[in-house]
Amino acid sequence: MDRATRPDFTARLRALAAAPGVYLMRDARGAVIYVGKAMRLRDRVRSYFQSTRHVDAKTRELVRQIADFEVIRTDTPTEALILENELIKRYQPRYNVMLKDSKTYPYLKITNEEWPRILSTRRIVDDGGRYFGPYTSAGAAYRTLNLLNRLFTYRKCDKRITGNEEVCLYYHLHQCTAPCIAAVDRGTYMRAIEGAALFLNGQADEIVRSLQEEMAQAADAWNFERAAELRDRISSIEHVLERQKIVGSDQDNTDVVVVAKGEGGDAGVQVGFLRGGRMLGSEFFPMQSRIEDPPEEVLSGFLSQFYGEAAVVPRTLLLGNDLPAGDRELLADWLAQRRGGAVEIAVPQRGRKRALVAMVAKSAEENLEQSRLRFLTDEQKMTAAMNDLAAALDLPRLPRRIECFDISNLQGTNPVASMIVFEDGRPAKKEYRRFTIKTVEGSNDFAMMREVVTRRFRRAAEEDQDGAGKWAAIPDLVIVDGGKGQLGAALAALRDVGWTEQPIAALAKENEELFVSGRADPIILPRDSQALFLVQRVRDEAHRFAVSFHRQRRGKTAFQSRLDEIPGVGPKRKQALLRRFGSVKGIQQAGADELLTVPGITRAVAEQIKAAL
Repeated sequence: MDRATRPDFTARLRALAAAPGVYLMRDARGAVIYVGKAMRLRDRVRSYFQSTRHVDAKTRELVRQIADFEVIRTDTPTEALILENELIKRYQPRYNVMLKDSKTYPYLKITNEEWPRILSTRRIVDDGGRYFGPYTSAGAAYRTLNLLNRLFTYRKCDKRITGNEEVCLYYHLHQCTAPCIAAVDRGTYMRAIEGAALFLNGQADEIVRSLQEEMAQAADAWNFERAAELRDRISSIEHVLERQKIVGSDQDNTDVVVVAKGEGGDAGVQVGFLRGGRMLGSEFFPMQSRIEDPPEEVLSGFLSQFYGEAAVVPRTLLLGNDLPAGDRELLADWLAQRRGGAVEIAVPQRGRKRALVAMVAKSAEENLEQSRLRFLTDEQKMTAAMNDLAAALDLPRLPRRIECFDISNLQGTNPVASMIVFEDGRPAKKEYRRFTIKTVEGSNDFAMMREVVTRRFRRAAEEDQDGAGKWAAIPDLVIVDGGKGQLGAALAALRDVGWTEQPIAALAKENEELFVSGRADPIILPRDSQALFLVQRVRDEAHRFAVSFHRQRRGKTAFQSRLDEIPGVGPKRKQALLRRFGSVKGIQQAGADELLTVPGITRAVAEQIKAAL
């Protein structure tokens, strides 16, 4: 929307308060396209309509789309931050930076029950339970849950505990202490639960010390079976600790947060979780962003959305990039409220902490590339393939409709051709066409290609005058199976019907070379490119369709020729026989009495058929 058609907001902008709040920008259809927060609504909202202040392409594009706006006052900037986060999740505006699938991250929960359980959940409820996470996948959550199941003997079932239940298999596997049959007192059971909580908080060293003391007591009491069980549990925990990198001596919880951005605008955030100076793990969170979004904006959007849902807010955040002006103090105040204590946000420039940020940054870059490949949809792959193909062949537009022609014949017998169609990278089978070669004698693939392309585009020219018809759809690209000879034949056909502007290429199978008019050397697409995969799929489908039609024609001819040689078997009797027995082989295997069941077949004709076949 340009300035000439946009409503005049002068009076409304002048009336805005110099107070904190949230603003929503809407397009001409009324859809929310951007949500932002402001320390002073008047200054922030007015800035969008002062064109001289827009230095980035994203803001210029956003402003062109604004047809209306609304504001919501808040008492404090922190309230504006919280409201902004809620509105982004509600409206999913296309110009905002957002966590992908931010509502679906799983957590581990220690339930608030007399005999607590540990389970995976995707909802945080204020029910007194303790939550740990989030994890970026259900697989990561369940792997941790399975580890806890092996290390700590808490109950796995959700049955009501009365002390008089039947014992389950977990008890016999030594994975549950069976409160259901009163085999354990609550104090001992809760020590296992607290051990699991310490483990999830990264305090596994304390668990090991406690278990070692308990193991020594069991050994002193000659309870060697219990001591051996505790020894095995200690060994399992120590094995986990060996895989957790010790990166410092700080005992406070610290998260290391780093942004990675790709060339196409895709982005992700890597979070390293430090607990007690030990790197417990690292998770990657894909982000929805635009190519113009700078890393600091991606980072700010992530922090407000992620820690708005996270079960634990750390004492310290180490960032790979600084935040936009004013956001650091605002986020620190808000995080302190969520944590119930001060939160330090730092961007280390040197020393051990900077090395820690660099380590997490490497993981961020690697995971961004893996995420891009993993989450690339079929539609995105096809769009990339069409873009690459258009660039390689210098096409005037994206090849959304591709038609491919192939010839099939065996030493000049039963020659046929196929025309298959791909639309947006997918087969459009209703658009497929078959051709029986009519004007070419012998094995002359070039002449056959010329005939077929001529027939296709002559019909297109005729229907173009009428404005409708099954041949009216014009391809963005024609591909012929073959090399320079087939390309020359197809170009001659297009000239014959006056269709000289049609983009066309020939694909030679031996080296996967693309030949185009006016260029002596072939075009070689990269072996791992989506464009090459697309043209190969198109060519292979055209070949399959042509060969299947040729086999059908050849088989039909063979059947017809054998029946045609039998005296007394005309077209009607031949059709009736094939309908009854399905094939010449079926007729051959039938007895004379079976042949007599076919309408029109007499005893004499049946004997002629048996003698001939």
